[in-house]
Amino acid sequence: MAAPLSTCDQPMPNLSCTRLASIAAAIFLFSALANRAAAQAPLPPGCQMADANPAPAERTEPAPVFPPVQLQVRTPLAPAVLPDAGRNYLLYELHLQNFTTEAMTVRGVEVRDADRPDAAPLAVLDGAALRERLRQVTIGDDAAEIRRLGVGQGAVAFLCLAFDASARVPARLRHRILLDTAQADGPAVPVRQTPLPRLGRPLVGPDWTPGNNPSLASHHRMGLWVVDGEARISRRYALDWKKYDKDGKAYAGDPRDVRAYYAYGQKVLAVADGLVVDARDGFPDNVPKTGAGFTPARLVTLDSIGGNQVVLDLGNGRFAAYYHLQPGSVSVKPGQRVRRGQPLARIGNSGDARWPHLHFQVTDRADAMASEGLPFVFGHYRVKAAGGAWETRRDAYPMGDVVLDFGPDGAAQK
Repeated sequence: MAAPLSTCDQPMPNLSCTRLASIAAAIFLFSALANRAAAQAPLPPGCQMADANPAPAERTEPAPVFPPVQLQVRTPLAPAVLPDAGRNYLLYELHLQNFTTEAMTVRGVEVRDADRPDAAPLAVLDGAALRERLRQVTIGDDAAEIRRLGVGQGAVAFLCLAFDASARVPARLRHRILLDTAQADGPAVPVRQTPLPRLGRPLVGPDWTPGNNPSLASHHRMGLWVVDGEARISRRYALDWKKYDKDGKAYAGDPRDVRAYYAYGQKVLAVADGLVVDARDGFPDNVPKTGAGFTPARLVTLDSIGGNQVVLDLGNGRFAAYYHLQPGSVSVKPGQRVRRGQPLARIGNSGDARWPHLHFQVTDRADAMASEGLPFVFGHYRVKAAGGAWETRRDAYPMGDVVLDFGPDGAAQK
């Protein structure tokens, strides 16, 4: 961040000019301190800081072998720079598959700058860090055998790298997979560095928690699903918006009554101008899950998983989806054009929802599961900092355990 330019460069600045300069300097200092504090916030589980300026390293190329190591290293969706609170994140997956007639064991993964082959790795995953990020199916694999790939077997490494906002993010990545007695280099992976879609607020008011944002503990991030014969993660950047009180409870009263939940019935807004391509109503609310268990009001299928829903075509191959809406609240229809900030529905508990919340995601297709999740940022919101103060964020995506304020109902969109 550059220092503020003085507006008092005249030989004898007047009092008001001096006062303005002092205010500008104070604002700059506050902003710098806020960004520094934000950058020191804990990383989400499964993310690690990258070495943005790796030192030169002795380049040791393995002796050529024939045939090459038959390990496929594939990235289905190239990562994009995702900004939040003084950091830039790269979220993506490596799909590994053994095409040999013998088992192999993955001992480590090196993430490298593809355009700096002589530099040390940006990050290295091995030991416990590798076991945490590697899945042969999804959540629940046997950690003792997770690194062993049998004949024809595959695994997925869920990667998250964090860079300081002032650091250079490589234009391309390359991954070296370390095996017992060999190594396999994957192809160069481009990093998308163009600005992400800037969305308006989906909700109004304070005390919103973006549940299940990307981490190893999130079923969204780890939810690799095969639909129509293709493995995808539609919920890669999805957020479950909920409200909690100061005691960490999501409701006041009867936990089996949807109306007791703070999020229930809250207004849902269009995040951008767009075309309604799907709008469904008529699914009943579920009785919220309690210690007694959970039974959905209707059988959950690929068609009903989202319950009452609205999907907007934002253009350029991006779709914004709102799921689990309140019965009778959907106020738009397919084919209708909406404006940013326009009310669409209200939060409910329909479809595959255990508790009232808004599931929001952006994908490359208008399908809840048969699509790839795409990154985005919100143009403006506030985050509750330590001590209860509110900090303004602009053009950012809410990572980690945070509480947001989208501003009062009727406030101008920023």
